[in-house]
Amino acid sequence: MNPVYEKLNKCFHSLKEKVDFQPEVALILGSGLGDFAEEINIVTTVDYHEIEGFPISTVKGHKGRFVFGYVENTPVVIMQGRVHYYEGYPMSDVVLPTRLMGMLGAKKLFLTNAAGGVNTDYKPGDFMMITDHIATGVPSPLIGENLEELGTRFPDMSDIYSPRIQDIIKESGKRLGIELREGIYIQLTGPAYETPAEIRMCRILGGDAVGMSTACEATAARHMGMEVCGISCITNMAAGVSKEKLNHKEVQETADRVSKEFKALVSYLIPRI
Repeated sequence: MNPVYEKLNKCFHSLKEKVDFQPEVALILGSGLGDFAEEINIVTTVDYHEIEGFPISTVKGHKGRFVFGYVENTPVVIMQGRVHYYEGYPMSDVVLPTRLMGMLGAKKLFLTNAAGGVNTDYKPGDFMMITDHIATGVPSPLIGENLEELGTRFPDMSDIYSPRIQDIIKESGKRLGIELREGIYIQLTGPAYETPAEIRMCRILGGDAVGMSTACEATAARHMGMEVCGISCITNMAAGVSKEKLNHKEVQETADRVSKEFKALVSYLIPRI
């Protein structure tokens, strides 16, 4: 058996021993957004360290557990804390949680993150619906022997972020009176914030927001046939856009400031996607 799939399968069986729950929607919560999981109708939780072989997030502010429950009548699994490539894990481990949620039965993946604003029209606190991404700055999670159990060798990524769900997100934003930007997300490795020259490169490439996660997870999910959507919280302007120095505290503070709107949007969206 392929060692990547063998590890995934081991995690799957370890988790299934602890929870009997089939989600329809999988939600990954980014930095500063994790407490949304506390407000759903929780059925059970499983800490990552309880799952044999599961990669553990080392980032402060990431709780590190799966939350199973309902948003209205929709069964969901929520990742309260994600694993990042910059933590030193191989990319196959970074996307293992995404694949695991797909194996549990989730057909839709809702990605969220804290991101730096590359587009000079943006400001901290904005929400950006991800319409596409650029992930050439990190290794593809599909490199290596193809996991035939999950998907085809050469998956189509033309509509990696579901046009159907994008329409629902736009309509939901209007109904709730929440302004939504639309743009391209670029994933780079981190953990250092990008240099001003790197941000100029991102802008030339067509990027509107930059971060250290998300695109690899979206790629792995589409490989499995999951329907994907994503929203970035612009928590700071990227290097060189403003004269402000960058720090993780600012990311947390901005996410906290807009968390009420974010929670309202996610709560409204999940039953409708």
